[in-house]
Order: sequence, then C-alpha cells, then structure tokens
Amino acid sequence: MTTFDERTTVHAFRDDALGEHDAVGLAAAIRRGEVGAAEAARDAAARVREVESRLRAVQVYAHDPEPTGLPAHRAGGGGAFAGVPTFVKDNTDYRGLPTGHGSAAFTPRAARRHAPFARQFLSTGVTVLGKTRLPEFGFSPSTEYEGAEPVRNPWHTGHSAGGSSGGSAALVAAGAVPLAHANDGGGSIRIPAACCGLVGLKPTRGRVVPNAQSRQLPLDIVSDGIVSRSVRDSAAFLAAAETYWRNPKLPPVGLAEGPTGQRLRIGFLVDSPNGVRSDTATREAVTGTAATLERLGHTVEPVELAVDPRFTDDFLTYWGLLSFLLGVTGRTLGADFDRSRMDALSRGLRQTYLDDWRRTPGVLRRLKRTREAYAASFRGLDLVLSPVLAHTTPPIGHLSPTVPYRALIERILAYVAFTPVNNVVGTPSISVPAAHATADGLPVGVMFSGRPGGERKLLEVAFQLEADRPFRRIQDA
Repeated sequence: MTTFDERTTVHAFRDDALGEHDAVGLAAAIRRGEVGAAEAARDAAARVREVESRLRAVQVYAHDPEPTGLPAHRAGGGGAFAGVPTFVKDNTDYRGLPTGHGSAAFTPRAARRHAPFARQFLSTGVTVLGKTRLPEFGFSPSTEYEGAEPVRNPWHTGHSAGGSSGGSAALVAAGAVPLAHANDGGGSIRIPAACCGLVGLKPTRGRVVPNAQSRQLPLDIVSDGIVSRSVRDSAAFLAAAETYWRNPKLPPVGLAEGPTGQRLRIGFLVDSPNGVRSDTATREAVTGTAATLERLGHTVEPVELAVDPRFTDDFLTYWGLLSFLLGVTGRTLGADFDRSRMDALSRGLRQTYLDDWRRTPGVLRRLKRTREAYAASFRGLDLVLSPVLAHTTPPIGHLSPTVPYRALIERILAYVAFTPVNNVVGTPSISVPAAHATADGLPVGVMFSGRPGGERKLLEVAFQLEADRPFRRIQDA
C-alpha cells in the first residue's frame, strides 16, 4: 500500500465552473445561466480524478451522468440543487450501480431501482457522479480495510477521513463536489464531518424517508443526510427534502437562512457521560466554542447526561446484533455471500453478540429508555454542546480492521463516546468545525444536540458560529 509519512494536503479548488461555490451558490449560478449543469458535472468529474489517486474515496463511477434538474436556462426549476454534482454513499441503492456496502464478503450486483432515500435525494436536482466508499457495513468510525487502500483525509493524508461516510466527506472537503450523501447509525455523518472540517447534520429519526432495512430492526438508529462545507447547504438540503416528503408527526423545519436574535440556554459537557475523558485539543475546542456562545449572548452552563452506566456495553451488543443479522441474511445482498469473508471487526462484533445474546431483551429495553434520561438532561435547556469525538483524528492504521479485535474495539469505544446517544434516542445532532485546530492543522468538530424535531434551532446556532468566525478553508491551509 502507498505510505504517507509526511503531511500532505489535497484539494481540487481552482478556477472552473465549480470555483469555490458551495451547493447553494453553484445551483444559483446554474439557474442564472452563468454555468451549465453539464459543465459543472464535467468539471467536478475532473476534480474527482485529480484527487482520487491520493484520497481513494470513490467506489464506483456512474457512466454518462445526466443532470436530473431542468436545463440551466429554465431558471427556478429542477429542485434547490438542480445541476449540482454529487455522490451517493455505497450502502444505498442507486439504479444501475452496484451496492457493495464496503464489503468483500460478496459480489455486488447492479441495483434495479433507487432506494427511497436516493429518490428523495434526487428530487433536490443533484447530478450523481457515482458512489463513495465506506468501511464494511458502516461499522467502523474510520474508512479502512483489511486488503485495500484506506480513504485518506484531504487535510492530512496520513490521517483518517472518519467513517462511515468517509468517502463522501473526503470528496467534499477536498472541493471535488460541494456536498455528498451520508448516513448515520452511530455517528457516521458527524464523525467524518468532524474529521474533515465539514458540517454534518444527523436529522431526527423519521425526518427523511425511512431506510427500508432499518424499519425492520428492533431499534431504528439510522438517519440519512449529507455532509457539506457550509451551514446553508445543510439547511437548504433539509428544506428541499421536505418538499418531496414531510413526516406529519414532526414539526416542519422549513428553510433556515441564518442566525436569529434568540438567546438560548445551552448546556455543555467535555467528557463522556460514561467516563471517557476527552483529549486536550478537543476540550479546548468545546470550551472555546462555549466562550464564543457566551460572547454572542447565550447562557452556557455545565450539564450532565445521566445515561445508564451500561449504555456503552448495551450499544456494543446491539452493534453486534446488526453484524449477526447481516451474517444470517447476507445472501439477499449477493448469492455468493460468505460471512467468513467479512472483515475482522464485523466478525468480532458478531461474536460479541453471540457471547451475550441472552442479554438482548434487557439491552433493547434499556436502550429504549435512554430517551427518558436524555429528556431529563434537557430540562431548562435549548441545546447541548459537546465534543463529536473524544480525541482528535487518528492516523491511518489506528482504527484499521487489521488491529486485533479486542484492542480495536477498545480504541473505537474510547473514540466514539458521544455520538451514539442521538442515534438511540432518535434526536437531531449537528457537527460543525470549531475555531480550534490540532497542532498539525487537522480540523476539530464540536457537536450540538437538540430535542426531537429541533433541527432548525441547531442550524440557526451553527449559522451564528459560521458568521462569527467563518470555517477554515482547506485551500488556505
């Protein structure tokens, strides 16, 4: 495999049809006729080719991508992102392209139809150029493999791009496309966003079209969304998705367009409720953000999230249940599915579940009760600020599936100590880049969590932070 011992920053920003536009800006240029949708797709494809040899973010390319929106001269039609080039994560069916789930355990076949969320994503007008890589079945917080090149972080190619939406985050952070599809079953939107200096919003459970597989599980923990370089792109995506389908059980989000003058009560914590202590750079990012919020007029106070002490073990058991179920049902993915070819992390999770399967009823009962502790923590508060991850982005290899399982799972649990609670409870949560960076220039993310249906408030505070101190740009690194 290629080695990257020295710091290398990779980006594709240049003077072409995409320029330095975010998705909202590019879509506006296409509507005005300043840029053609086909031109944007062509230049994005060239950018992807430029960075792909160093990032390894693409799983498969679409042949002859066609803009899904109306022609550029038909201003105002085709969706909020008409003509904006993008990618779909390779655990979601896109008609005509294989869905591999990051696994070597089977030979993927071309999907016959779009998954429900893919249809919702396409309704925004995007042009899909292909599919992005993820770790096997999205289980790892780093997009690494046993027998293939990892996805690399464009800010520092010796480091992880996060996971499981690592391929999407790498392409967006590098400027190859303005936004890309991501999904989150334990932090997989927010983790790569934090690693790559992006905005990553995990919506409330049921906010977007439900994932068909997740609905069959005893506890649905997966939400679909995007990673983006600007808060307005994430806000515009959610508003556009609502025009295709809106859950009548949730309050509408609408289009959030900037900060409001509302002063909020915000709780904050720097260490995990289950005892994992954050590293120095992460603590500084959170406390620095808290100080900024106070300067902007908000009330910020320490808070404790009193989850069950068994939460981490329970979530690990449920994680193992998912791997076990994939091993049992894998032939629905490919006739040659062989669970012995699943990677060591997947096999270890499966064995973890088999060792403790009798705990399943109690695990599910306790996980479902987490919403009570979460709600209690929010009494008198509007939002909670915390780290996304307990320590900053690790080098490639630290979370590789080649690491012996017991050591690897200890490293994962010491890293992913904050994000899973929102998946279990079903509440919205957003990762935004902090003003602080690591000593070697890597981004650090901070996370805001809200009440069910509270995406708009999350977006508004993110807008305020972005306006107060614009997010660092990779092209300036």
